[in-house]
Amino acid sequence: MGVGWRCTGLRWPDGGPELGWRKDGAAGVRRVSALVYGQALGFRAVGERRCAGARGNVCPVDAVVPARRTGALCPECARLDRMHSVAADTIADDSRTYRVYLAWFGPGMVKVGITAEERGAARLREQGAVVFTWLGRGPLMAARRTEELLRAALGVPDRIPYARKRAVRGVLPGAGERAGEVAELYGRAAALEGAGWPESLERLPLEAVDHGAVFGFEGTAEVARAVTGLVDGGVVAGRLVAAAGPDLHLETGAGGVLVLDTRLVSGWELTAAGAGAGVTVPVVDIGGAGVQDGLF
Repeated sequence: MGVGWRCTGLRWPDGGPELGWRKDGAAGVRRVSALVYGQALGFRAVGERRCAGARGNVCPVDAVVPARRTGALCPECARLDRMHSVAADTIADDSRTYRVYLAWFGPGMVKVGITAEERGAARLREQGAVVFTWLGRGPLMAARRTEELLRAALGVPDRIPYARKRAVRGVLPGAGERAGEVAELYGRAAALEGAGWPESLERLPLEAVDHGAVFGFEGTAEVARAVTGLVDGGVVAGRLVAAAGPDLHLETGAGGVLVLDTRLVSGWELTAAGAGAGVTVPVVDIGGAGVQDGLF
């Protein structure tokens, strides 16, 4: 990580998690760093946190953004980004095929959502879904109507706070129990096919995909602390033991496992630090209880 490279956050291609980087002041100069569980990871924040820009473009004013904000966008870039967001329901004429999914994050924590078919399961990994299954595929508006139907019928939310997801990662039930809960919910969803399910949406068969190994959760200790933001000169260093959604789980040798939400890292210039350099950024004890929801 050389001087002038700013982090663009955690990505989830098929090969596993990786951090993205952008050369300071250059939208087209980018690279990635693949992450491997068990590896030493350490960095030092430099200077001020800058806006990451909207839709792959550089922020025209190179705005400074608050250290504790999970999104590294200034108000104007955030507005532009939202204008092209399917999740924000601002695109009605998208001609791509979409998939409806059922995602499981822990006991009693399930949501229904949609994602562009071309993205595959990347969206599920970005959300930290431990298990998921596809429910159907079709045009955007049919997928959106099915999503709304299933949310109401199954009584599931449209969003699960990251703090709740983090709180259960160290105490998840086994893969069989996880798959069983997803299968039961899939059956309830499939039974609604004749009750408002759009004809243009093709129902897909149950196939529970488990990300436990992909995330490195097997044998992972419960999270004890969380970073609340970076500071100029602040260091985060440890051994990477797991990752899910935007989160990196680091064993730091003191105080238990530390979770770093990489949405707080995006926009910072980072330089390398030794694995034993410790943690000198603000953190909060969460003890697996997830009570610090408001910070994330």
